[in-house]
Amino acid sequence: MKAIILSAGEGSRMRPLTLTKPKTMLPVAGKPIIQHNIESLRENGITDILLIVRYKEEIVRDYFGDGSDFGVNISYARQKDFLGTANAISYAKDFINESLIVLNGDIILDEDVIEEIITEFNSESPDTLMLLTEVEDPTAFGVVELDGNNIKSIIEKPSLEEAPSNLINAGIYMFNGDIFDKIEKTELSERGEYEITDSVTMQIEDGKKVIGLKTDKDWIDVGRPWELIEVNEDVISELKTEIRGTVEQGVSIHGEVYVDEGSVIRSGVYIEGNVYIGKNCDIGPNSYIRGNTYFGDNVHVGNAVEIKNSIIMENTNVSHLSYVGDSVIGSNCNIAAGTNIANLRFDNENVKTKVKGRKIDSGRRKLGAIIGDSVKTGINSSLSPGVQVGYNSTIGSGVLLYDDVPSDTRVLVKQNHIIQDKNKDKPKD
Repeated sequence: MKAIILSAGEGSRMRPLTLTKPKTMLPVAGKPIIQHNIESLRENGITDILLIVRYKEEIVRDYFGDGSDFGVNISYARQKDFLGTANAISYAKDFINESLIVLNGDIILDEDVIEEIITEFNSESPDTLMLLTEVEDPTAFGVVELDGNNIKSIIEKPSLEEAPSNLINAGIYMFNGDIFDKIEKTELSERGEYEITDSVTMQIEDGKKVIGLKTDKDWIDVGRPWELIEVNEDVISELKTEIRGTVEQGVSIHGEVYVDEGSVIRSGVYIEGNVYIGKNCDIGPNSYIRGNTYFGDNVHVGNAVEIKNSIIMENTNVSHLSYVGDSVIGSNCNIAAGTNIANLRFDNENVKTKVKGRKIDSGRRKLGAIIGDSVKTGINSSLSPGVQVGYNSTIGSGVLLYDDVPSDTRVLVKQNHIIQDKNKDKPKD
């Protein structure tokens, strides 16, 4: 049994975080998203893995190499054009032996999900197995109609009246070789892509055995910036304390904390809740680090900083007297002294933020800023909830930022000063 993981896409819904790296390489609790999937496959005995890559593929290739450092054998195929899931899977035609498991690289899976899929596939011997999950509102998904565990049809984004069930396609499959015959016959969809669900529908129409497996196990699709925060919350909740660095006297720790090699937690730091701290970080003194916070390698947090439920990527500095709440801050950023990143609206309504140019409800009452790589803020700047800042932009001192900022942009505030001679109006003797 072999596996392919799809990691070719641009991840445009995750911008500005994906302007400089593939979505599948964004960090969750110390590892890129895709590494969690590779390790889940490995723990279930699947070690031959094909990664489908394209967008900024060199980052993926440089990190994983041939997979030997991760206990697997990794090979690569470059998807020439973004022509949909069926096209991406077609690159595995010469890779498959008897069966193939297909995962999207931007999900986090419970290892038990992989075990369930393999067990069911071996027991039922279908041509295709599709993982299913139940949702309250299926109208934005591919909804399946079942007869027992046999899939009778797949209906894309039906109305509530048309939906045959609340079971949706989770985008995780197991195939035998028949799927490649159907992919070759699959036509372009209205979106201009070759859809794997169209290929599976052809199997159903051809009388092939296509089954659904409903799972109640955890799996999280990481498609939008705040979902990176949510999956980080989920994974860090399972963290166990391990101190490889240095924790000075006077540090208070409540909850599970991972501190990697070379990192220093200075006196007066108060850690509340599960926190992950990467290699060679310098935290404190006298800072307040709250639950579900993640620090990548080489992060510096200054004196009297408060950080809550946030992701701070590698080589970023958060200087003294700053506050960061429910935010994602990219790599190589400098958050200057006194910067405040707000996470709560005055009216306590859900925070809205833009995805692909359209402002949508995040579903979160608390959400701070989404900041791309190489961003700098000036002293005493403030960012409103849901604001996004693009790659390599600068937010000047004293700026109160309400609106999104594109990449390579500088935002400054101009003040009018009144300069007076203090001696001019002094009374004469």
